[in-house]
Amino acid sequence: MAMTLCFDTLLCNFPKCRAKLSGFAWVTACSHVFCDQHGSGEFSRSPVICPACSSALSGKLDIVRTELSPSEEYKAMVLAGLRPNIVLDISARALAFWSYQVHQERMYQEYSLSRAEAQLKQMEKVLTQQNQTRELELTAMRGEIASLKKVMEEYKRKYSEVSERLMERNRQYQKLQGLYDSLRLKNMVVGLGDREMPNHEHHDFNAGMDRLTPQRSPQFLSVGHEGDGRFFSCLEQEGAKSFFQFSTPAKRGQENRGRTLVKKH
Repeated sequence: MAMTLCFDTLLCNFPKCRAKLSGFAWVTACSHVFCDQHGSGEFSRSPVICPACSSALSGKLDIVRTELSPSEEYKAMVLAGLRPNIVLDISARALAFWSYQVHQERMYQEYSLSRAEAQLKQMEKVLTQQNQTRELELTAMRGEIASLKKVMEEYKRKYSEVSERLMERNRQYQKLQGLYDSLRLKNMVVGLGDREMPNHEHHDFNAGMDRLTPQRSPQFLSVGHEGDGRFFSCLEQEGAKSFFQFSTPAKRGQENRGRTLVKKH
């Protein structure tokens, strides 16, 4: 496509321009052509140097500004009166210029293609290295994920064991709590009885109550302030003495012997 384009039109030989030429163009003796903009700017300096090949252009006709699409009058008169060999020589040089431009364009396209292929190979190489690096990283991450899964499974197993142990400890704690509550209630009952009377008087009191009220059930001495109130109210109705006025069985025996002696005397 590029070579076909060169047969139809010329391209500016200024580096980084390569615009299609139309209207007026600058042609050099070194077979290069430039657009009107870059030719006017470059060839107005001194010394004049070709921007494409850096050749010195010091001759009067080394640089020519020409019209690429001349009028019919110009074409009819430009070679008129010249001998055929001169016309053929001029035509051969003009065709050589076009051949050089085509060859130059082909070389430029081949250079651009080789450069693009080199860049493509370099990019493919970099891409391959990056893919290999990513594969290695992915393999390492997969291994790490597998190890983390194993660790997580181990933690799950330990968690299950700890949960089972905790449930067992809770069950044991509930049992111990129940035993503790029952023992505390028993100690409270014993503590209430101990605070109401001393140990020996409590024993004597129970013995005396058994003699005084044999018809009462042992369950009459219930735990709590209400049961104690019922007990003492019953004693008061029967005319019994208060707790601290009860005598022991030994004292009652002495009193009975004293009464017998008094009667005898």
